[in-house]
Amino acid sequence: MSGGFGKRGAVGVDAIPAPSPAAASVPVAAPRSVPIAPSAPSSTRAPAPPQDARRPDSYYETKSAIFSALIEAIDLAQLARLEPDSAREEIRDIVNEIISLKSLVMSISEQEELLDDICNDVLGYGPLEPLLARDDIADIMVNGNDKTYIEVGGKIQLTNVRFRDNSQLLNICQRIVSQVGRRVDESSPICDARLPDGSRVNVIVGPLALDGPTLTIRKFKRDKLTLEQMVKFGTVTAEGAEILRIIGRSRCNTVISGGTGSGKTTLLNCLTRAIDEDERIITCEDAAELQLQQPHVVRLETRPPNLEGEGQVTMRDLVRNCLRMRPERIIVGEVRGPEAFDLLQAMNTGHDGSMGTLHANSPREAIARMESMISMGGFSLPARTIREMIATSVDVIVQTQRLRDGSRRITHVTEVVGMEGDVVTTQDIFVFEILGEDQNGRLIGRHRSTGIARPRFWERARYFGEEAKLAAALDASEVAEELRG
Repeated sequence: MSGGFGKRGAVGVDAIPAPSPAAASVPVAAPRSVPIAPSAPSSTRAPAPPQDARRPDSYYETKSAIFSALIEAIDLAQLARLEPDSAREEIRDIVNEIISLKSLVMSISEQEELLDDICNDVLGYGPLEPLLARDDIADIMVNGNDKTYIEVGGKIQLTNVRFRDNSQLLNICQRIVSQVGRRVDESSPICDARLPDGSRVNVIVGPLALDGPTLTIRKFKRDKLTLEQMVKFGTVTAEGAEILRIIGRSRCNTVISGGTGSGKTTLLNCLTRAIDEDERIITCEDAAELQLQQPHVVRLETRPPNLEGEGQVTMRDLVRNCLRMRPERIIVGEVRGPEAFDLLQAMNTGHDGSMGTLHANSPREAIARMESMISMGGFSLPARTIREMIATSVDVIVQTQRLRDGSRRITHVTEVVGMEGDVVTTQDIFVFEILGEDQNGRLIGRHRSTGIARPRFWERARYFGEEAKLAAALDASEVAEELRG
């Protein structure tokens, strides 16, 4: 065989075994330095197949046979020492020779497609590579080896992507989670992990998943969104974006609430861009996905228990520990339990400008959620005491929502005013109103200013020199409202 890379022996026509489930599921260890979507030079790549095209079973049988012969022909230890591009070229050379020796009849495009698939199997994440390379996909949902769905433009659609069998899918799941020091198998069938670009990954396998391993990937765009781009997409108005920027600059304690997939983490990333570069920021997350641009950032991540049930590090452990790390801002990726108490304590004890996200459908519900999370933590505090803590700690609640047409909107910018009796009082600065829908089913709406001339955080904005900008943004929102009216 030409090239002589890693040969264990000559590969001829007879060395190519017939496809079998055992051969199809040979696990291949990928080097950790391999990028998410390694690619061959653009001149040699075949175009991706259309999403509605289903490959015939014969394609997977041929691929399985060639893949098995490739495993016999290369030295994986030597392969792991090569750069990804060099390793890919070596694999392509060997596969081309296997195809020639087998005398397989394939068109150039089919051969290039097969080459890419096999390279992805060995070096990357197999059939997922084309989907991971696309920047317009928000979610990838793999339901067993033969059904893969994606979310594009807020709509879920079925793709032509399938795996050889559940063993190949399980191997890819194990490859993903092993990169962050975690494992998934029958003894530990549920795992949260992340890809090198911060994309969130959830894996659940048998015996809990009845139809094969289930893999869910929440992708993040390579080019991180900014508030300016959110204005362009209609997520918020220019005036609203300026107010959000001032909220971040003025070190207001901010909670971002919304449903699953409503854009909470994306908005949190956008708000953190307003933080000064000389501030020390500590982030606490279950799976590290925040990507802050400031130079002084410490990233912390929780850890699940080991097989003996020991060694777990919870979100509350991280939040409590980071208080001893001299933070200026604490950012919690998602508040979902008793760590809400520790975050509120931090907000109220000199860590102004701290931020977090939680699941809630309205600002009022977000307050109730924080109260219930603290109560579930076993704190024997009166309800009024908890509400007073919320009222004195949280300055602003930003509500995000994914609408039924798939679009995402900031529906409320609400500030917490104080207490009246036993009730936490709030006032809206901006709200989003749905006016109807167009002929294509897209919702038509507008962001409306409520006319608040001096928000409660006015003095805070003055302290940080943002008073003039805040006044200009509020005045501009009033003018824009009059023009729209």
